[in-house]
Amino acid sequence: MIYAVILFAATYVLMLALQKYRTYVALASALCFIVSGMLPLDKIVGSIDFNVLLMIAGTMGIVSLFIESKMPALLADIIIEKVPNICWATIALALFAGAISALVDNVATVLMVAPIALVMAKRANISPVPMIIAIAVSSNLQGAATLVGDTTAILLGGYADMNFLDFFVYKGKPSMFFAVELGAVLSAVILYFLFRKEKQKLPETKRTVVTDYVPTILIVTMIVLLVVASFIPNTPSITNGLICTTLMVIGGIYSSIRKKSLNGILNPLREIDFGTIFLLFGLFLIIGGIKEQGVIDALAGIFANIGGNSLFLIYTVILWASVLFSAFIDNIPYVATMLPVVQGIAAAMGVDPTVLYFGLLSGATLGGNMTPIGASANITGIGILRRNGYEVKNSDFFRIGIPFTLAAVIPAYIYIWVVFGM
Repeated sequence: MIYAVILFAATYVLMLALQKYRTYVALASALCFIVSGMLPLDKIVGSIDFNVLLMIAGTMGIVSLFIESKMPALLADIIIEKVPNICWATIALALFAGAISALVDNVATVLMVAPIALVMAKRANISPVPMIIAIAVSSNLQGAATLVGDTTAILLGGYADMNFLDFFVYKGKPSMFFAVELGAVLSAVILYFLFRKEKQKLPETKRTVVTDYVPTILIVTMIVLLVVASFIPNTPSITNGLICTTLMVIGGIYSSIRKKSLNGILNPLREIDFGTIFLLFGLFLIIGGIKEQGVIDALAGIFANIGGNSLFLIYTVILWASVLFSAFIDNIPYVATMLPVVQGIAAAMGVDPTVLYFGLLSGATLGGNMTPIGASANITGIGILRRNGYEVKNSDFFRIGIPFTLAAVIPAYIYIWVVFGM
């Protein structure tokens, strides 16, 4: 187990230090886990969340058509008309992303909203880096509000047999949605404080004319299908991924027919950020390796020893430890691994696991905002910036991510305990 911990720690140090080579570091580390036998060959496929990878790839393809249709440019024009300066434009985009993210996977949300920020920043002649970071962290926050808002929420819903409405009212009590919204209010104040000096006025422009509404229809259809799928029991584990990739194929075929060229279907495929896809691929294998080596089980034992017989203490440890761990570990494989651990702790203590489940979800989802590699949405946002010629320094991200995280987590921490723990 000690070798797995050393390799795991070295991997994340290198990913933070070598920002341009994170994908290669993750893949090299994953290969080390496999070659060394720490991740057995028969466990490789089971360690990879193909649903998430398909969702990201499919959504990237759809969003490329969405951008080509000029709808993001139109939305940017509308926001420019409604807000007085860059500060409020950034807050508006973050809130807009949060609203979408309550119903759509965080990564999909970033892929949809980031193009609007890019257009807006270009017109205002400013860097889009702060805007897109704000969009990513806001998406992560609201992703925990509903069952379909984030893969972590989907994992919890499946494991605890929760449906869409359970995130609003669970066991007769106001549920996770309200905990998240409390954090959203305070985090919006934090964003205003961070961007209060950005008083540049946005240039007035004529509204962009949308050339094709089909990509917008595809995105709306994707949202509806993802919500509907959450109510259908016993669906395949890759259902959401298949929805996104199928709609991408439909969009590509439609575009090819419309353009009378194969580029209609090839262009969306070219726009898939395979660097991000392979980074997540490597991370899934790494987490699978440390799980196989008993690292996660050892952490569960540490949690139980620290908490003793105090439910409040173990809840506190799980939530804040999840904030810390998910700052460095992608929260999707982390939550998938920790759900059975949390259930085991609750069973050993003879208590209802609800408060621990929600503590895990809150800490792991919101803690991902602490670092650039803590959540898939962050990785995706930085990937978009990189593809457009912008490099994101760790300090750029920490400036927004750390205060935003604390503002979101603290209200949720108090709310969940008061409602479900006392």
